[in-house]
Amino acid sequence: MARKKLETLTEQMFYVLLALWRERHGYGIMQTITELTGGRVNVGAGTLYALLERFEKDRLIRFTRMEENRKYYQLTDAGEQALRAEYQRIQRQAADWERVMEEEGR
Repeated sequence: MARKKLETLTEQMFYVLLALWRERHGYGIMQTITELTGGRVNVGAGTLYALLERFEKDRLIRFTRMEENRKYYQLTDAGEQALRAEYQRIQRQAADWERVMEEEGR
C-alpha cells in the first residue's frame, strides 16, 4: 500500500525534522543526525536538500536566516505535530510487538 503524503515519515524524514527541533543549517542537520543515531542513519546532501525543500513547501519547517552562505531552518508548529504523530505511530508499533511477544511467551 502506498504511503499517503506525510501520513508516515521515512526514517530519514523523521531525523531531519527531529534535528530541526533547534535551528540548524544543512551540514549541522547531517552532523546532528549522525550523532543522534551513532552513525546508523546517514542523510546525504542531495536527499537532505530535497527534503528541506519539500518540508519548507509543506510548511513543516521555515527558513530563518542566512549566515556565512548557510541557510538556517527550524521546525514549525505543523512540523512538530507531524514529528509527534510519527513518534506516537512508532510507539504503537512497538506496543504491538511487545503484545505479540508476550502472547507468544518470548
